[in-house]
Amino acid sequence: MNKTYLIFKHEFTHRIRSAAFIIMTLIMPVLALLGIGGFKLVTTLIEPPAEEVKTIGYVDEIGTFDDHTDQGLTKLVPFASREDATQALIKKDVTEYFIIPSDYTSSGIIQRYTIAKELVTPPVTTAVIKSFITVNLLKDEVPQETVTLIVSPLNMEVTRLTETGEIAREQSNIGNIIIPGIFSLLLALALMFGASSLINGLGEEKENRLIEVLFSSVSVRQLLISKVLALGTAGLIQVAVWLISAPLLLGLSSTLFGGFMSAIQIPGNFVVLGIIYFILGYLLFSVIAIGVGAISSNATEGNQLAMLSIFWCFIPLWFSGLFINFPNSPIWVVLTIFPITAPIQTMLRLGVSEISVWQLAASIGVLLLSVIAGLFLSSKIFRVYMLMYGKRPGIREIIRSFKNTA
Repeated sequence: MNKTYLIFKHEFTHRIRSAAFIIMTLIMPVLALLGIGGFKLVTTLIEPPAEEVKTIGYVDEIGTFDDHTDQGLTKLVPFASREDATQALIKKDVTEYFIIPSDYTSSGIIQRYTIAKELVTPPVTTAVIKSFITVNLLKDEVPQETVTLIVSPLNMEVTRLTETGEIAREQSNIGNIIIPGIFSLLLALALMFGASSLINGLGEEKENRLIEVLFSSVSVRQLLISKVLALGTAGLIQVAVWLISAPLLLGLSSTLFGGFMSAIQIPGNFVVLGIIYFILGYLLFSVIAIGVGAISSNATEGNQLAMLSIFWCFIPLWFSGLFINFPNSPIWVVLTIFPITAPIQTMLRLGVSEISVWQLAASIGVLLLSVIAGLFLSSKIFRVYMLMYGKRPGIREIIRSFKNTA
């Protein structure tokens, strides 16, 4: 036990003192604080520029379109004829103009003229003209309040209910994906760097023949346990810093900026599940790294092989934009349960929707079984190939060695 502790202490101390570990641990809180401070400083020192008012001309051949010409940043100016409007456009007194023909009520066609080279009419311009036309057509037909409702954008408040019909404590908000999204990216990087660090350590010990000295003093079980626990503890400290700083930084930004930031909510089970999935995810990638490190002749070769598993880890992040509108689609459920993608996919889904209990139970259960099976297989590979040098064994040779040692 004392030997296991000594190896654990050495690996843990070496890990937390490395520059990569310190940078990865502090990158989120430091960048967030710098971003909040920088934004506050800029907004304090710089006054927002005055917004430019756009002027659009129009020719009314019907003679009744004279309301709603002031639409905030857009002003509509009437002209008596097309020639007058064209001259104003040439002189740049207006940015464009349109004509409401005398047969508009039957044809429904508006003629627009502009100097700008466009493929389609800008949506903002279309909305302004549509609003102007609508108000003037309805002004004598319906009450003004009704006209205002018709031309105003739809203002809809959405409230999420629980399955019992009560108002849910956590409400949906597009901003809720921000914290889980950032955490998922950092978690993926932490798993990647943790596995890479373990492979590099095993590769160096194998190249320097230090592994032979270690095996003369400690058992394979002691060596593996001490290495995995040391790097896992360091990684857990890293994740704990991120999870603790996230609500504090969110609270600070909400106090300073309010608005959108104040509406962001962190899922209640986010911290607990974040720790669980980090531990299980780290253990899974560690046992994969042990097997890869054992069969690799050097650290470079080991990292190249490990990239095959790490590649799958990042898949949820690459396609995160596709599942926001359909978070409970079968493909995302599969990725939530698939052990390599489970830690990242689950964290992302927490920011978009609730995950059913059976999916979480299945995900954690499959991940735990994968760790146990991976540890069994990797320890066998480690015993057989860690002291072998030269050519890397193939799949058939590894399978044959399993049968011989069974």
